Amino acid sequence: MTVPLLATPDNPIPPGAVPLTVRTADGLSLRAATWAPTARTVQGTVCLVQGRAEFIEKYFETVTELRDRGFHVVVFDWRGQGGSDRTVEDPYKGHVDDFSEYRLDLAAVETQVMEGRMPRPFFGLAHSMGGAICLTAAREGWLPFDRLVVLAPMVAICMIRRPKAAMRLAAVLRLLGFGRRYVPGGSAVSIATKPFPNNRLTTDPVRYARNAAAAFAVGAGAIGDPTIGWLAAAFRAMRRFEDPRYPLGIRVPVLVVAAGADPVCSTPAVERFAARLTAGHTITLRGARHEILMEQDAIREQFWAAFDAFVPGTALPVSTASRPAQVA
Repeated sequence: MTVPLLATPDNPIPPGAVPLTVRTADGLSLRAATWAPTARTVQGTVCLVQGRAEFIEKYFETVTELRDRGFHVVVFDWRGQGGSDRTVEDPYKGHVDDFSEYRLDLAAVETQVMEGRMPRPFFGLAHSMGGAICLTAAREGWLPFDRLVVLAPMVAICMIRRPKAAMRLAAVLRLLGFGRRYVPGGSAVSIATKPFPNNRLTTDPVRYARNAAAAFAVGAGAIGDPTIGWLAAAFRAMRRFEDPRYPLGIRVPVLVVAAGADPVCSTPAVERFAARLTAGHTITLRGARHEILMEQDAIREQFWAAFDAFVPGTALPVSTASRPAQVA
């Protein structure tokens, strides 16, 4: 049974939603939903690929904006969050043993929701952890999208003061059998429900309050802090991005949008990575915190201008890599 979509007063469900349940190869149920475009001209299909601790309801505004642009929209919750199945007893823990598990989720969405049911071309719009997963998929050849837009991708994190020490500690604790416990100091409280002052996600108090209300409404769907096992898996996933040759093997056209004031993911690391893409371009939005789509209108307008210039687009030659552009 599909977990229903939940509306809140400031966050209504876009009309025409088709809720779905997707079954992964390892037997988990994922919550998904699709929408048809509201514009007359159909541009293809955009799949929204969430970051850690996100859920479909958080993207209702973005769904509406994509539909108005002529896109069919697909949104799904990763395993361990939102309305999808968990692999641990505590539903507030977002846990995987390895990021390769997320490949099963994306593959299930591709085969059961997109392929043969949604119009091509397929585009990915991926945030943070979702961006890291999609960049890995593009490098390894299993990305289901013709073009990819990544927002503040989790190439490296900056919110941990000593990441190398944290990486070693997480690996040791996981080996000692503590992988399914919260990270030290962690709890079931969702980051989306914490006080607005000094938050890491957005400078927009209205959208922050809207998302907090949605997080309270979905309860465990918003999840709390990660587990030690998830953190260890995230560090392993990010290490591959340290290799300067890694982005050279990505042939899918990619637009990387970095957040200039990101306190979660390292903007300099994102820019260095993007500058070496063989079919990519990057812009940095000054003043934006980690969640660009949840930012103030002025920042979001800059993002949508870049998106509209890139998607649907035409085939790019493989020599279009460029240096980061600063957007005021």
